[in-house]
Amino acid sequence: MKTDFIDIRTDEKRALSEAKRLILSGEVVGIPTETVYGLAANALDSEAVKKIFVAKGRPQDNPLIVHISEFSQLSALVEEIPEKVSLMAKKFWPGPLTMIMKKSQVIPDAVSGGLDTVAVRMPKSEYARAIITGCGVPLAAPSANLSGSPSPTRAKYVLDDMDGRIPLIIDGGVCEVGVESTVISFVGEKPRLLRPGGITLEQIEKTIGEIDVDNAVLNRLEEGQTASSPGMKYKHYAPKADITVVKGSLEDFCEFVSRKGECFVLCFDGEEKYFSNALSYGRIDDGQSQAKRLFDALRELDEMGAEKVYARCPDLKGMGLAVYNRLIRSAGFDIVEVCNDKK
Repeated sequence: MKTDFIDIRTDEKRALSEAKRLILSGEVVGIPTETVYGLAANALDSEAVKKIFVAKGRPQDNPLIVHISEFSQLSALVEEIPEKVSLMAKKFWPGPLTMIMKKSQVIPDAVSGGLDTVAVRMPKSEYARAIITGCGVPLAAPSANLSGSPSPTRAKYVLDDMDGRIPLIIDGGVCEVGVESTVISFVGEKPRLLRPGGITLEQIEKTIGEIDVDNAVLNRLEEGQTASSPGMKYKHYAPKADITVVKGSLEDFCEFVSRKGECFVLCFDGEEKYFSNALSYGRIDDGQSQAKRLFDALRELDEMGAEKVYARCPDLKGMGLAVYNRLIRSAGFDIVEVCNDKK
């Protein structure tokens, strides 16, 4: 399969026309959003959705997020819209927020991973919404990477993973947020955070009050537990390099790494000078800059030939929680504490 590449910033008419033609004929298209690039297909077409899984090499029990361009489109996709969903939508849509509700009969099992729920979001990206509007159908769109590898925040990374696997990639520039959307389930007595992202826990609770945080946000999915949201599996977002997340001060981190021999370091801006092979993934205590940079840095480590990487641990406040969630999964939960470690 030949993969075409269109920059929507310079040829919007052609990009929208080709996206519509391909998606409505049952194909998969790589599209930009404000979070990461997505692999979009008609969410109401089971056969088209199955092509997403083939392109990604993704297990079909992992649910997909359905993207809409107007709030009015939500009612057809779910059994009912809880009051707190409406409050959150009014505050954060369009934006990097996904909400899970009981699905209606129009949602295929291929989209919901066999669950009786559906995850829906309205992207902030004008390009993404224009594509959805042009197609006239909701779009199922997981991240546009090979399953398990870092999500792409640039069209060139989509091409790296998807060249020959899908017919079209639309370039909309660098993604604004850099990590996938926040996912909240509104099924059950109390809303539950399943995946942190561009909308923080603090912002959510300021809007609808206290919510539960799923154990899988900071820990491995329990044995036999079904993933009710994308990004909950054991190892995800991982480069080819072997990563260990290291908790501790910069001084302790430096001492720890000095005893490890040949390795690479993933650190914060300005700390590169302390190491032979180092790459920054943002400013310390600045979760937004870390989120925008993390996935690019993970891919760059592979380009640099890194085999073993020790990563500085972010603060878990604000966007830092989303960064930590992605980083520990990229490391397969290989985490060490080095405070006062003199081994």
